[in-house]
Amino acid sequence: MITIRPSEERGPADFGWLKARHSFSFGNYYDPRHMGFRNLRVINEDRVAAGAGFPTHGHRDMEIVTYLLDGELEHKDSMGNGEVIRPGEVQAMSAGTGVLHSEFNPSDSNPTHLLQIWLLPDKQGHTPRYDQKVFDRAEKLNQLRLVVSPDGADGSIFIHQDSKIYASILEAGKSVSLDLAPKRHAWVQVARGQIALGESVLKAGDGAAISDLAKLEIKGIADASEFLVFDLN
Repeated sequence: MITIRPSEERGPADFGWLKARHSFSFGNYYDPRHMGFRNLRVINEDRVAAGAGFPTHGHRDMEIVTYLLDGELEHKDSMGNGEVIRPGEVQAMSAGTGVLHSEFNPSDSNPTHLLQIWLLPDKQGHTPRYDQKVFDRAEKLNQLRLVVSPDGADGSIFIHQDSKIYASILEAGKSVSLDLAPKRHAWVQVARGQIALGESVLKAGDGAAISDLAKLEIKGIADASEFLVFDLN
């Protein structure tokens, strides 16, 4: 079964410096029909104005993944990490017992475009940790590149949850597929372009929840269609 979450139905947020769309309930947006999917709790598409960002704030017991699409994002946290995230890079932070962090767009002219993703951890109370890795465009072009996993397989980033995240950029007419083990579920989130998921067509900002399906078949409709696939328990 495939259930589409259309881009235009996502919850909006506009703070001037931040324009966001929430696939699931978040902040001031609440919809009891959309509280997450399996252990996937948050997918926010954020656009951060130049020189602006999220001041220091705290999190606990959440696996937080940032996928950069355009621009830069400067990260600082209470663990002593200070990094700039750029397109092609993925950041993951286990908030665990508690962490403080800030995220700012360091540019004085260019906006930042990103997907912020939260997954529930396998248990509470993990020691906070941080990781960041580069995944070149060639690694994602016309194939599924594992970028996040519960075991760090294939150079992916480790998280405390039995879930995997794949990234892909498809040219028009090219296809990828993913086998799903019994009782596994999937979510597909389109970042840009347009893809076909089976008989369904998804555009930028659309998401899709998938259950009771043994294999995902995804085809590029527009060139450079970029998307994420979540393999969830």
